[in-house]
Amino acid sequence: MEQSQFSAWAAEYSQKTNLSLAGTRLYVGDDDTQACFTQSDLAKAQDWGMIPVYNQAESQTYHAIDATVPVDEVPDARELTGAGAIDFAQDHMPVSAELMREARQDVDFTGIRIAVCLILEPKTAVLLRQLKQAGAIVGAYCGSEANDERVAAQLREEGIPVAYNPDWTPEQAHQGALDLLDEIQPNIIIDDGASFARLAAMERPELMEHIIGVAEETTSGIRAFQAMQDAGALSFPVIAVNDSMLKTGFDNAHGTGETCVTTMQRILGHDCFAGKNVCVVGYGPVGRGFAHRVRALGANVTICDTNPVVALQAVFDGFGADDINHAIPESDIVISATGVRHTIAMQHLQIMKPNAVLSVIGGIANEIALDEIDGFQAENKREIRDLDVPSGPRIRLISEGDGVNYTVGGGNPIEIMDLSFAVQISAVTHLLRNQGKLQNGLQKLGHDIDCNIADIALRVRGYQASQAVADNGYDWTLTRFAENEKEQHHAA
Repeated sequence: MEQSQFSAWAAEYSQKTNLSLAGTRLYVGDDDTQACFTQSDLAKAQDWGMIPVYNQAESQTYHAIDATVPVDEVPDARELTGAGAIDFAQDHMPVSAELMREARQDVDFTGIRIAVCLILEPKTAVLLRQLKQAGAIVGAYCGSEANDERVAAQLREEGIPVAYNPDWTPEQAHQGALDLLDEIQPNIIIDDGASFARLAAMERPELMEHIIGVAEETTSGIRAFQAMQDAGALSFPVIAVNDSMLKTGFDNAHGTGETCVTTMQRILGHDCFAGKNVCVVGYGPVGRGFAHRVRALGANVTICDTNPVVALQAVFDGFGADDINHAIPESDIVISATGVRHTIAMQHLQIMKPNAVLSVIGGIANEIALDEIDGFQAENKREIRDLDVPSGPRIRLISEGDGVNYTVGGGNPIEIMDLSFAVQISAVTHLLRNQGKLQNGLQKLGHDIDCNIADIALRVRGYQASQAVADNGYDWTLTRFAENEKEQHHAA
């Protein structure tokens, strides 16, 4: 059997299918002597979170990949129609479907008005479909830099309003967002970056009388709502979806980490990280997921984090840790993974190596200080450009400084977003079940909700969590001294 190179295979399979590599069974042949990957590449696959199997029957189960099929024979989901792409995603999102089925048993979504401000791609469309089928009135807004036009067109055909136009100026995009708020008059906002809820609170305060609550998707959004709360300006309940382990621990670490790597591989070449010095700024779940994967592909990774505890964690994970001003001049590739404005400031741009690559993973507006470069005008969907830094070098900028995987790639993998949207559905359900009872401000979902989602996700993959004995005899008064005396008494 002809052997493949994991880095090339992973990049192409991920980009063609938008399916998750992490958490999958990977059928590689009937035994390790006939595997389609070398032992070295199998180790890389395991570093990415894949589970090699040698029984072909296991390749027929849900969430398994048959790597013996040449990757050029794998269908390309990017070529599907809008309806086809949404249906393909829906076929790989059983967890959120089960959560919605459970929710509808005791929660009535009929007539609930829900405004959604998320990256608009096939996975998001599945969520919108689910809410609409449950009886909710839904509408979506998306910025032009993070939109799949075939999906927007299909949703409009299905009767779901979509506020999006690729030719909008910033002023028109602002007005488009307000128009959707006016049209939907939401009871619930599913938000990304606290964008829609803050807009409503500041420019459509009369609509806030109808707000039951907000479900916030992102780290940057939670940060914004926390600032509102600290200022005494948060006058509605906000469910911190991002604080769920099923979101942060999977969407951020595995979803964003994985697809940012494979999108950059598509742009720069599948071996673009091999032997390169890579500086990852920010070692939260996104930065950590990215760093581990590019190290598996041969990169020499240095972590820059302002929190000394996190920097120490990076060291114990086997990475170097350094100040950003020391690391950037030595780096071939610089990655911003913080979600903080001006993480890469002008002073950092000016000390980069000539022709070094600069990219944002995750990301908010101006995470790189491009607003301080006179004449810089972002072009929608542009993958790479040479950028002349004032009083600095010419560098290579990926995706105009926006989050690389969702602007010029397919976004987070389908099965990963299945988990995130299961949390979103749980958040919306929680708001409806407890309408009028929740305090204003940020709050988390219970641990039992994460456990329920995880149980479903394990079950559909053919796995299960373990169980403990019903009674282990624990008594808080039973110290080690009493235990020893008890054992001696029985021995006598």
